[in-house]
Amino acid sequence: MTLASLAEWLRCPHCGSPLTDAAPLTLRCENGHAFDANKRGYVNLVAANDRMTGDDAAMLDARDAFLGAGHYEPIRDALAAAVPSAAERIVDAGCGTGYYLAGVLGTAGNSDTRALGFDLSPEAVRRTVRATGSDGVVADTWRPLPLRDGCADAVITVFAPRNLPEFHRILRTDGRLIVVVPSGTHLRELRADGRALDVPADKAERLQEEASSLFDVIGVERVAYAMELDGAAVEHLLGMGPAARHREAASDGRSESVTASVDIVRLRRH
Repeated sequence: MTLASLAEWLRCPHCGSPLTDAAPLTLRCENGHAFDANKRGYVNLVAANDRMTGDDAAMLDARDAFLGAGHYEPIRDALAAAVPSAAERIVDAGCGTGYYLAGVLGTAGNSDTRALGFDLSPEAVRRTVRATGSDGVVADTWRPLPLRDGCADAVITVFAPRNLPEFHRILRTDGRLIVVVPSGTHLRELRADGRALDVPADKAERLQEEASSLFDVIGVERVAYAMELDGAAVEHLLGMGPAARHREAASDGRSESVTASVDIVRLRRH
């Protein structure tokens, strides 16, 4: 990652003009708006009045531990297989620790593939940049994205918020959007006793309906299997996602079988 390569993805969040490298460690647009880039390889373009907060370090530590143990490796492998091998520019929307993007880049057929990870959490973006060597930007999915029109061949998003109009805008014509959503049976054992949040049974169907005016559905793949988790792994799983902010009951420390079940929805930009 260089400041120049980072700038090639980005537009000014104030006026929409392209950002350019104005070293040292500054990105600037033609209208004089300037932004300080981080030495670690990313820039924060979240508005100062944005009150949304991303995942904190404790949640990301739990995610690193759980994902690093390989429990979601079949999901990562299926996601990587769903990304077109010809994709040269990939955006990970809600990149988290960079685990899924690393898997995609590890199987990319083009050695010139470039990637950008964005997340509302600065710590998440830092970890993604470190883990993958990608460019990184701190951005709020629910706001107009500070990314240029048509800058990506593919957008991936895993268990993360989706701004479909903005994803449509940043994808090139015929670009691909690959979304991973939990199915109705995902983590059902933990949901049954209130340790995990409920999941609507029709998330994939609702996504396809919401996307229909902007995207064509290419296919939907179900990835489902049983995970044998010890007490520590269960604690990491409960602590790495949205349930971490809401849960009261903790694991009792015993090993248990927990269902992983997700749908990978592949969409093509109209």
